Amino acid sequence: MTDALSRSYYGRPVLKRPTWAALDIAGYLFLGGLAGASSTLAGVASARGRDRLAAPLRVGAAGAIGMSLVALVHDLGRPARFVNMLRVLKPTSPMSVGSWLLAGYAPLAFTAAGAALTGDRVPALRRLARFAGAGAGLIGPAVASYTAVLVADTAVPAWHEGYRELPVVFVGSAASAAGGLGLLSAPLDEVGPARRVGIVGGLVELVASRVMRRRMGIAAEAYEQGRVGVLVRLSERLILTGAVAALVGRRSRPVSALAGGSLLAGSACLRFGVFHAGVRSAEDPRYVVDSQRERAERERARWERRMSAGTQGTQEG
Repeated sequence: MTDALSRSYYGRPVLKRPTWAALDIAGYLFLGGLAGASSTLAGVASARGRDRLAAPLRVGAAGAIGMSLVALVHDLGRPARFVNMLRVLKPTSPMSVGSWLLAGYAPLAFTAAGAALTGDRVPALRRLARFAGAGAGLIGPAVASYTAVLVADTAVPAWHEGYRELPVVFVGSAASAAGGLGLLSAPLDEVGPARRVGIVGGLVELVASRVMRRRMGIAAEAYEQGRVGVLVRLSERLILTGAVAALVGRRSRPVSALAGGSLLAGSACLRFGVFHAGVRSAEDPRYVVDSQRERAERERARWERRMSAGTQGTQEG
């Protein structure tokens, strides 16, 4: 009986499959997170006098946000479509808010990167790098996390059912990627903040992802089976490998580089896994119908508990 109720009309999908290109949008999700977290980490490093860590992070953030914008515009089809999204600001729309975040963040990231590349020769540019870098660092956490709100605000079960934990997953993933970039690009004597951010971010990503899948019911299957399951498990192993290598490789440049590459690759695998899980859950009517049924049952149970508690309070009174 449950199988019959889970089917849609003539077995056709209830939702339209997302038409986004995987390389464009999954890449956009990963690169935007990497850029935002790298700018924030660069700001912290600069404030602590670790300019040889801050400079490559700022250059990496600019490159990542540049490629992210290229991927987004390529998926949109025409640059004018992105510009049109800036005609209004709608606070209740994650897409509108995200467009304005990118429009404010990207010039700061590019300026900080350009100044960081030439700042040693021109003192005024060093100050400009710090000013623009501070601005990019302040906006960075929002840039790293808004895409989670963007996808969770859809009806796609594998995204929507994880709306509580998905921003935490994305922030942890972005932090681990930024830490990985720092481990790869900075001298060994300055990578301390990158190491700590990479390890903590990776652990946050792992724990939040597990909690999300445990809470989201049947929609969690989209993350655990087939190609998506391979990506998610690979992401977990890469993050654990990177965290362990970062801990034991404090005095070894090759081991630190291995840690950085593993953290970056693990973050990328997670973003691609999240993207493909959403596509898969939209294609299968069972995830849509049964997820809605599970949500309705949870709400009914919550309402019954409140009613029961209210009745007991009345009787005691």
